[in-house]
Amino acid sequence: MCNDMSDFDLESVLSDLASVSGVSGDESDAAALCAQYLSRYGSVSTDAFNNVICTVGEYDEGKKTLLIDAHLDEIGMKVTYITDDGFLKASGIGIDSRVLPASTVTVYARQKLKGVVTSVPPHLKRERERAADIDDLYIDVGLSGQRAKELVSLGDTVLIENRLERMGELVTSKALDDRCCCAAVIYALELLKEHESSYNIKALFSSKEETGSQGARTAAYSLDADLALAVDVSFAKVHGEDEEGRGELGKGAMIGIAPTLSRQLSDALIEAAQVSDLPYQIEVMSGKTGTNADALAVTKGGVPACTVSIPIRYMHTPVEAAAMSDIENTAKLIAELCERGLY
Repeated sequence: MCNDMSDFDLESVLSDLASVSGVSGDESDAAALCAQYLSRYGSVSTDAFNNVICTVGEYDEGKKTLLIDAHLDEIGMKVTYITDDGFLKASGIGIDSRVLPASTVTVYARQKLKGVVTSVPPHLKRERERAADIDDLYIDVGLSGQRAKELVSLGDTVLIENRLERMGELVTSKALDDRCCCAAVIYALELLKEHESSYNIKALFSSKEETGSQGARTAAYSLDADLALAVDVSFAKVHGEDEEGRGELGKGAMIGIAPTLSRQLSDALIEAAQVSDLPYQIEVMSGKTGTNADALAVTKGGVPACTVSIPIRYMHTPVEAAAMSDIENTAKLIAELCERGLY
């Protein structure tokens, strides 16, 4: 990790964060790495849910407290059954099952095991048009039934692993949902080191978002924030898909507007972007946002909340893609809001 602003490498930080394992319910490795990064900006604690909480700088009683949340968990699978001939069955945690056949996976068993998700050769398939359901798939770890049962336990995590790669003007990796947002929050805190914030800042890298936002819900209850910002990913336009309601890669952060969000905070973010000449996009949602903002907003007596999203392609697959410029500009927008104190 870098030691000062001059050697802060956002892409390197993102690569570190995206590569570590942290499937929902098994986030300890991701939490440890996130805690290491956040420790540069304040006091850090990790709770029983593997939520990582950083209280940034010194507390000022005259300032309101802003909670900035990004979730650290990722999609994956859990082993549910081991056959007598050594094949594993697994249930999905958020993962798009269409990408699974013929994928290489890592099983986090008593020792790490490499496996492949079984795939019926196309010339043997009777229903070529139907995408495989996860219940129809098995994982071959190359072991006998006896040996597989010695090494693998029900509930072990299964993950499709890869590392961050450059793809033209984009980057692609597993876990950009939501590690690219964790990287953006870290960069925002780095930018704020040289500036005075109008808020007391608490950064929350929350667990279990992919299973229902339990991490954000429990952590926010004890943090007593006055307002909250949920930093997450949203859908980017892809060739051949309906483009309505989707963001564009390279066009900046997506600022949320929804009946469940604080319009005053949305407007403050828009003004911060305009004043600082940062690109931004509007994301209109008709009800709940599907992010941690839904949980943050109803904490205790209610907390004004808004979403700031980074557009990505191929969400909930191991090849999610994003523009580094969007991650950087999202960080700058967050820092600008904190500095200006427009709320």
